[in-house]
Amino acid sequence: MTVATPLPPVVSPTVTSDIDARLAKYTTVRLTTDYALLTANERAMIPVLIEAAKAMDEVFWMQAFGTRDSLLASLDDPRMRRYAEINYGPWDRLAGNEPFVPGVAPKPKGANFYPSDITAAEFEREVAAGGARADSLRSLYTLVRRDANGRLYAVPYHHAFAAQTARAATKLLEASRLADDPGLKRYLELRAQALRTDDYQASDLAWLDMKTNTIEVVIGPIENYEDALFGYKAAHEAFVLVKDQEWSQRLSRYAALLPGLQRGLPVPEEYRRETPGTDSDLNAYDAVYYAGDANAGSKTIAINLPNDEAVQLQKGTRRLQLKNSMRAKFDAIMVPIAATLIAADQRPHVTFDAFFGNTMFHEVAHGLGIKNTINGRGTVREALKEQAGWLEEGKADVLGLYMVASLIADGGMPDANLRDHYVTFITGIFRSVRFGAASAHGRANIARFNFFRERGALTRDEATGTWRVDDARMREAMNALSETILTLQGNGDYDGVVAFMSRYGTIDAVLQGDLDRLSARGIPVDVVFEQ
Repeated sequence: MTVATPLPPVVSPTVTSDIDARLAKYTTVRLTTDYALLTANERAMIPVLIEAAKAMDEVFWMQAFGTRDSLLASLDDPRMRRYAEINYGPWDRLAGNEPFVPGVAPKPKGANFYPSDITAAEFEREVAAGGARADSLRSLYTLVRRDANGRLYAVPYHHAFAAQTARAATKLLEASRLADDPGLKRYLELRAQALRTDDYQASDLAWLDMKTNTIEVVIGPIENYEDALFGYKAAHEAFVLVKDQEWSQRLSRYAALLPGLQRGLPVPEEYRRETPGTDSDLNAYDAVYYAGDANAGSKTIAINLPNDEAVQLQKGTRRLQLKNSMRAKFDAIMVPIAATLIAADQRPHVTFDAFFGNTMFHEVAHGLGIKNTINGRGTVREALKEQAGWLEEGKADVLGLYMVASLIADGGMPDANLRDHYVTFITGIFRSVRFGAASAHGRANIARFNFFRERGALTRDEATGTWRVDDARMREAMNALSETILTLQGNGDYDGVVAFMSRYGTIDAVLQGDLDRLSARGIPVDVVFEQ
């Protein structure tokens, strides 16, 4: 049985050979941390965990494209090979997944999770009867393939990727024997078992129970953005992290504020009646290794997990702020964007502390709102299918800013300046819009930019080509967008989400012209890691 075949090449006359310009979208950053602060066992764990992460890299290549080596061996130009490595395939993730390799077909919406010729209608017919077969086809942890008669069937991940998951599990158990922290030891043991069975809930709960560990690893099939057909399939990834104990202590108090912030959301009561888990952690880390989905195209600078709604309601989530990655992006990207597109008198309000805070509360805000629809349509993720990912990112962005504004107003952030957060937030929109329509974060930022501009929260000075934030209208737009998104989620309103994106999800000529100015100045879109 073949489960990871490469997608068939088809001649595409629109492909251009501007590979140098594509590579210039990224700047290289070295990931490091202060290893002297670690114990001997902790230092010994890191290379073992990196070996486990490399197995996730192999799996994600098969999920996103097919056979990695077949693609790379076919590319004579080393620059094109490098760009394929950055994108985990022949499609440019910063350019709407357009092919950059001549002769390659457009990327299937379902990547390599499904047969390349599948349609949404066919899949819906196959699962309409319900039952165990339908559940397995829709599962987060299966590939969908055809048998000899063309009928769809599901292949569990731990069978499809048996060699890679076994290798990763072995390395996790090896690392567990080095773990001095009992919570980390238990998590590594349970996560190794989960990779072999595709049953992740016990290890998710154990991960949330860890409180005193310095070494952190996030590993397995986690996010479902790569599946743009339905958003059903989770993609494999890994992060190897080192906790910054000093910064983490500064952040720890905010997780306890979640229930009160939930009660104050600007939305009718039925859309905020869920109670967030109170065991949520908020910590800062240095990243030392990214792999798989996490390393493809634009790189995340913060994490909020687990995604399992039942675990979130029972225990909450853990928010991980990747401080060294965040600092690199702020210095290399945010500062020059502000110098180009933000009004001169507001540029001093673009600060790293505000960038860190906005990013932090974005992750906290994933725990707010609603996880289950109010009208019996199942979870929000199930009801909104492939639209769920970008809308959830949009929710987290705007509710994160809402939380900052609320805390500053209540005295909970006495050293913070609200205008810093507003102007830095808008600058961050310009940064994230450049990720393009293939990214959930990119789509969310395009829609939010247009929504805020429509309501006068930001205006453009035609003479200088710069943008200015209006504080009062910013608050009004923030509350209006929060209510709109939470209502769409709570209603499981798939058609409403599609209509919202149709109205707000387009980059017009003015915005495109400003984005082109950033490119002309050589400001990178994102980073690649030396690791």
